[in-house]
Amino acid sequence: QVQVVESGGGLVQPGGSLTLSCVASGSIFSVHVMAWYRQAPGNQRELVASIARSGDTKYADSVKGRFTISRDNNQNKVWLRMNNLNPEDTAVFYCNAEISDYGLATNEYWGQGTQVTVSS
Repeated sequence: QVQVVESGGGLVQPGGSLTLSCVASGSIFSVHVMAWYRQAPGNQRELVASIARSGDTKYADSVKGRFTISRDNNQNKVWLRMNNLNPEDTAVFYCNAEISDYGLATNEYWGQGTQVTVSS
C-alpha cells in the first residue's frame, strides 16, 4: 500500500513565505513525477509545479519566479517553497505522485491536501 502525506500549510501574511512538504511511503519501487496542485474555492484543481525524477521542473505561469519545487529521490520527498505569497495563492494544496510498486504497476496517488491561507 502507498501513502502520500503533505504538511506545512498554514496562515501567512501577504508577501510572506511558506514551505510545503510531501512524503510518499509504502510498497514503492520507484517514484516518477511528483507535483503540487492547488484548488481554491469555486475553482478547478490546477497544476502549480511538477518535478521529474531527473530534476526537470515545470511551473504554472502564475507562480514562476516565486515558487520552487525540489525533491529527494532517496527519501521520496518533495517540497514546494513559496515566496512572496499573495491572497490569490489561498487554496488547498495537494501533493501528487506517480509511483510504481514492486509489481511494476504504476498509479497516481494524491495526498489529503493542506490549507494555505494568505491574509493580513
